[in-house]
Amino acid sequence: MRETLLRLLGGMDRGLRLLEQCVVGGCILAMALLMSAHVVGQAVFGEGIPGTYEVTKMLILGITFVGLGYAARQARHIRMSAIYEQLNDPSRKGLQILIAAGTAALMFFFAWKSGQYVMDIYERGRVSASLQIPMWTVYTTLPAGFVLAGIQYLLTIVRNLTTEGVWRSFTEKDVYASVPEQGGHDKGQGDASC
Repeated sequence: MRETLLRLLGGMDRGLRLLEQCVVGGCILAMALLMSAHVVGQAVFGEGIPGTYEVTKMLILGITFVGLGYAARQARHIRMSAIYEQLNDPSRKGLQILIAAGTAALMFFFAWKSGQYVMDIYERGRVSASLQIPMWTVYTTLPAGFVLAGIQYLLTIVRNLTTEGVWRSFTEKDVYASVPEQGGHDKGQGDASC
């Protein structure tokens, strides 16, 4: 049962990873191509592509907020580990679950609030200045990114509750090495310097 659950969640995680990579990679590629074409247009024709900076700002939103889930999956987020590193494995695992639960709740709260913001923008009919793109379509990356990040923290909780060891994310095991003794040398190793 546990293995089936982990296999199912692993498949969902891989699907989300592919989605996030496509969105983030696509936004970066589109931004690079658009900015390059704009610069070439200005240099060769004396006029760039209208709305380039506006679209670039929109793409940065996609990169930033969809990238939240990707960062959480790779356990590449900021960690305050001074207390965490002093704990033994069971305590560290408990703290990791508590941190992941709190962060997941915060991500889902942000998703709800940003969803309300998107609805407000939709009701007001706001559009971008030069291209007249409905701004609610651009800002949907906020709740989507927060939901993706929240899912990653929930997956971290499930992994820690169902698997031995401490996991920083669903796919990243926490590797903790104690501080070496004797001024930076491991026990049993002689001084190799002359």
